[in-house]
Amino acid sequence: AMESVRAGECPDLSDREKHKRICYIVPKKEADLSFIENKIKNMPNYFSDYDTTVNFINEEDFKANHKGMPHGGFVIRTGVTGESTKHRVEFNLKLDSNPEFTANVLLAYSRAVYRLAKEGQTGARTVLD
Repeated sequence: AMESVRAGECPDLSDREKHKRICYIVPKKEADLSFIENKIKNMPNYFSDYDTTVNFINEEDFKANHKGMPHGGFVIRTGVTGESTKHRVEFNLKLDSNPEFTANVLLAYSRAVYRLAKEGQTGARTVLD
């Protein structure tokens, strides 16, 4: 899908074709792995509409390789202006810690809102403002 969009095509993609999810699970020794995988893959409004891979790992692997809660992906937007002038904007995100990044973004927004309020400004703003 990404190669198609990058090549200038505008395919009609399903949610499943646009997004993949990968889960790492440290199960209890007696856990029913098939049950867990099925529950995750069929979770409505989060996993069920996407290709989801469930990986069962041990505690040592989790501590060594998965504690950072990384997150990443690409957002690609294409369009046409005039009769046939094509454009593409691509955003790439690679985070070592999704929770840490999200918390810092929210703090930055909060500080900005506070400063705007001190100046007496009101109204809606975008991230770029």
